[in-house]
Order: sequence, then C-alpha cells, then structure tokens
Amino acid sequence: MPHENQGLRLYGIKACDTMKKARTWLDQQGLDYHFHDYKSAGIDLAHLQAWCEEHGWQTLLNRAGTTFRKLDDEQKNGLDQAKAIELMLAQPSMIKRPVLDIGDRTLVGFKPDLYAAALAGNN
Repeated sequence: MPHENQGLRLYGIKACDTMKKARTWLDQQGLDYHFHDYKSAGIDLAHLQAWCEEHGWQTLLNRAGTTFRKLDDEQKNGLDQAKAIELMLAQPSMIKRPVLDIGDRTLVGFKPDLYAAALAGNN
C-alpha cells in the first residue's frame, strides 16, 4: 500500500497544454508533487526502460507529436522498443505527456477520472 506523502513526481515539459491541465488538476486537488522538466533535467535510460516495461513503448512514444512527425522515414521505420527508447532519450519531447509516478506505478497521459481513481485518498 502506498504511503501518504509518497512524493508524486510529474514528468513532462512545462509549456505543453496537457501538462498544464495535469498540473492544474493536481493543484486543485491539493496534491503535492515534484515537477520534472525534461527540457532542464533530461531523462535517463532506466526511467524509459521501466516505463516501457510497464506500459509498452507504443504507449510511451508520442507518435502524434510534431517532433516525431518531423523524423525522416528511415528513423520511423522498423521501430521497436530499443529504437523508441533511443529516440526518446535524444528528444524527450517524444515521450507521451505527462508521466505521473505515484509510487507503486505510473500513469501515462492525462485523464482526470484516471488520476482521481489512482490518487483517491492521497490528499
């Protein structure tokens, strides 16, 4: 069972609209969290590997974003987990946002109902 005040960690990019929605929601719930900005703090291989193991690289790699769409076909073809992680390490804006670490697991993307269910009793 997760401890109260387990230290929620929200991973993403400050200027992203979805990130702003997630941060506003967490603030409105009175939940404390640490914001990890990929632009200033980067991301390491261990986090990406763990998130891919938990959710699958297809969920974690944001293929709808402009950064991914600007890649040439050679970079997009034959994607597998190793290639996806390599892309996300090089350009963290390709990681689907946000990733919220709630202690015993992570949530990828922002849906208020999923956040509410996962965080019930944390505030």
